[in-house]
Amino acid sequence: MNIRSGAELTADHEVECDVCIVGSGAGGAVLAAGLSARGLKVVMLEEGAYRTSDDFRALSERVNTPMLYQERGTRSTSDVAITILQGRTVGGSTTVNWTTCFRTPERILSHWGAHMGLDALAPGSLDAHFAAVEERLHIQPWQEELVNANNAALARGCEALGWEAHVLRRNVKGCANSGFCGFGCPFDAKQAMHLTFLPDAVKAGMELWSCMRAERIEVAGDRAVAVHAVAMERDRDRTGVARLTVRPKVVAVCGGAINSPALLMRSSIDHGPLGRRTFLHPVIAVPGEYSEQIDPFYGAPQSVSSHHHIDRGADRMGFFLEAAPLHPMLTGSAMPIFGARAAKEMAVLPHLSGLIALHVDGLLPGDDGGTVRLRSDGRIAVDYPVKPWLQEAMTASHAALARVHLAAGAKRVFTMHQQPTELWSPSDLPKLAEARYGAHAHAIFSAHQMGGCAMHADAAKGVVDVEHRHHRVPNLFVVDGSVLPTALGVNPSQTIYGLAHRARGFVADAAS
Repeated sequence: MNIRSGAELTADHEVECDVCIVGSGAGGAVLAAGLSARGLKVVMLEEGAYRTSDDFRALSERVNTPMLYQERGTRSTSDVAITILQGRTVGGSTTVNWTTCFRTPERILSHWGAHMGLDALAPGSLDAHFAAVEERLHIQPWQEELVNANNAALARGCEALGWEAHVLRRNVKGCANSGFCGFGCPFDAKQAMHLTFLPDAVKAGMELWSCMRAERIEVAGDRAVAVHAVAMERDRDRTGVARLTVRPKVVAVCGGAINSPALLMRSSIDHGPLGRRTFLHPVIAVPGEYSEQIDPFYGAPQSVSSHHHIDRGADRMGFFLEAAPLHPMLTGSAMPIFGARAAKEMAVLPHLSGLIALHVDGLLPGDDGGTVRLRSDGRIAVDYPVKPWLQEAMTASHAALARVHLAAGAKRVFTMHQQPTELWSPSDLPKLAEARYGAHAHAIFSAHQMGGCAMHADAAKGVVDVEHRHHRVPNLFVVDGSVLPTALGVNPSQTIYGLAHRARGFVADAAS
């Protein structure tokens, strides 16, 4: 395949093309395959290294986490209150995600039409694009009989409470049900971008550069005329010895909701609310201990979800419930406890079920989420204040998860506070009201980053228009999760796939 590594580049290099795509994840890969199939010359730049199943077979958290995640797995908000999990490899986060796929909810598309002027994305408008990616990525419902004990606890508890719950759809083919999706699939069963759309694009002629960090987009007048990149060492976050200059007709930024705004900032392309309205689907977790063995580190990581609490009224933030795998390193580092208490909980890890609540930010009036900015030394910072409406939702979601565990038969439930609240029966639920909720009160995570280059019909309120075209630089497009004007209330990968599939025509027309 025509895949080159910046780590092996020994002298400066320059190339011309029709389209330069920055980023190889859900947006960039789907876009690249479509453009290359139309005969356009595409050059893709990816900061991470090209990894294959041979690299994943160690099944080691210690090895694979720093190898495959942004900032070696340590990315967080600037106040270190929220841990941010985001891929950094060819294929981006699709290489490490848990394969959960949802079409964009109609209520979200309707909200965008009513509040962002995005009438072209009305319910039904993306159906053909969703169908196309579903076929290529083999997105299908997971077999109910293969739901692992961790997810089964969520299903059982919701059923006992009379709450909605359903089996999820996953982009897998020949899945071994191992449970190690978050560290790269060693069986090539997860239909991630490095196995699907990227090979399609390379076979059609795309030139893919791994270990190549795009530092700046050069703009002359109102046109993007070059992308300047620096080579990276393969296994370290250090620059190499050479630079690459790409001179395209069109630039497509596809680096994700944190890196894409940062690239535009470094390029002084600062039109609109750049870096603002960044959404994280802030996540809290509540483990439950069961008498039976759960082994929450084995089996498909996510296969059940409940949206019973997605709509809590016009003035309260909604949330949805899923399960998360509890691998030893991930669990040990996520729980804000130490010493004897940490040893106690890790000793019962095979009997724990890890359930999570994901909060839907960006829909309430005044909820602008967080901000991506550049520090004085050029490093990226993410600021995300935990506002009162999120604190209230976290209070409610802790109680909801505790109720699910107890209804499912857990003998003990505990929160992820520094001083955990323990519950042994439903009569203990009032204890949760005594705890504090919000930043630094308990563990908070994000695996879904959205916004920062918001799509909006009004050029004063958005960075790109409904065709993904930058409002000020007409041959610059942004095609990734950063264009989402709110959070989704579902896992975002398929929304990004579908939008990128739709964007192919707009980018191709600009490059022709």
